[in-house]
Amino acid sequence: MSAVRRSPDTAATRLSRLLALVPWLSAHEGVTVDEAAQHFGVTSEQLQNDLWLLICTGRPGHQHGDLVDIQFWDEDGRITVVDAQTLDRPLRLSPDEAASLLVALRVLAQVPGPHDRAALAGATTKLETAAGEALTAADGVTVAVDTSSDPEVSAAVTRALAEGRALHLTYVGALDERTERDVDPMRVLTLEGRTYLEAWCRRAEAVRTFRLDRIEEAVVLPEPAVVPDDAAPVDLGSGALRPEGAPVTLELAPEVAWIAEEHPVESVTELGDGRLQVVMLVADERWLVRLLLRLGSSVTVLDRPDVVERVRAEARAALAAYSTSS
Repeated sequence: MSAVRRSPDTAATRLSRLLALVPWLSAHEGVTVDEAAQHFGVTSEQLQNDLWLLICTGRPGHQHGDLVDIQFWDEDGRITVVDAQTLDRPLRLSPDEAASLLVALRVLAQVPGPHDRAALAGATTKLETAAGEALTAADGVTVAVDTSSDPEVSAAVTRALAEGRALHLTYVGALDERTERDVDPMRVLTLEGRTYLEAWCRRAEAVRTFRLDRIEEAVVLPEPAVVPDDAAPVDLGSGALRPEGAPVTLELAPEVAWIAEEHPVESVTELGDGRLQVVMLVADERWLVRLLLRLGSSVTVLDRPDVVERVRAEARAALAAYSTSS
């Protein structure tokens, strides 16, 4: 048997190998350490280190009966999985997890910028294939990306950023005011389901953000983009980029006070004991409903009974689906 050269072992590659190791060993009972090392492309020493780590892991509690039990130190070098702790089959994504990943990939594919489009398409296809059965079996799981931006606008923004070129925009503001302006693109960012172009606006002589779905036309100019050295990107935590939408007042428990720092807010009031009251402008109420469902009782909606009712309806639907599937 030829020796296996030790390759650089990053945390990511080792974690991937550890997750695959127990199911593979369970399916190949009695395989030797050398044979397993050959299969995974590592040295026998690396594989034994993995096995020593695995037998120290398991389910919460970490008592004797909660740990993965693998025997591999006998003289014949053969590996026996005594207790796989439910890891004897490859991990499977739940319908919700698969749907969330697909939505994230498709949203990223819609965001202009120098992404590796081929890699995104390949990852999406592989995930759709791997998760196909789970999504098909789950009632009511639909994966779709709601994007109202013009594909030609997105393509022009992507090209301008990739080539370092200026753009001419026809833009409709929040008050339906149509303007023409030349801008020097800086970056694309997303906030609460909306995609924005951040650029140096020559007309305003300042950094401005433009919602992509409000750009009627974008033309790549032949001249290079020239952003002044002192043009600072928008600080998302400062609230400088304000979403357009209805306000909502939230009371935040101490453990979720980070919302006031990571999302633009109109005002923050300290209530004592670490609690905060914040007023937010929410462009996409679906984002707000998902946030409230995730955080539960840590957030209280103070002035939007319509939002509260939407959260209750979503929670009831989720519980009903769970009861049916179980």
